[in-house]
Amino acid sequence: MKNYAFSLIELMIVVAIIAFLATISIPKYFSYYAKAKQAEVAINLASLHTAQQSYWAEHGKYTNALSGPDSLNWKPQGNFNYTYGFNFSGAQEGVNFFTGKLKAPKDSLGQTNLTEQGFVAGAAADITGKNKMDLWQIDQDRNIEHKQNGLE
Repeated sequence: MKNYAFSLIELMIVVAIIAFLATISIPKYFSYYAKAKQAEVAINLASLHTAQQSYWAEHGKYTNALSGPDSLNWKPQGNFNYTYGFNFSGAQEGVNFFTGKLKAPKDSLGQTNLTEQGFVAGAAADITGKNKMDLWQIDQDRNIEHKQNGLE
């Protein structure tokens, strides 16, 4: 009776092929995963813009209060990654900005501002974990701008 088995060389070749395929595919996977996180930004910033427009239609001005009394009553949807809101001296977590699960500080939101006739709100996160912020901003005209690409 003859036994059939793989030789050590054959097994080493299979392991080498699997390792080669992994070195090609894993970086691509993380790139797609980071881009999927960026998809969240457009949805939440568009939602913030709509809330601001509704507030402006009712009060004739914009507000930097996202939550609380006399506010937009807005919060990012779901289990969000980015920090959203306004960066100014005295801004409060849960009122003027919301910190996402990637824990970007409010200072990473960049130059956000508010006047009675306009606003610039931001979203920021370190989506790759390499200490490079991915920064987005939206204004009263619904111009969404990618200020700093955190993927590069």
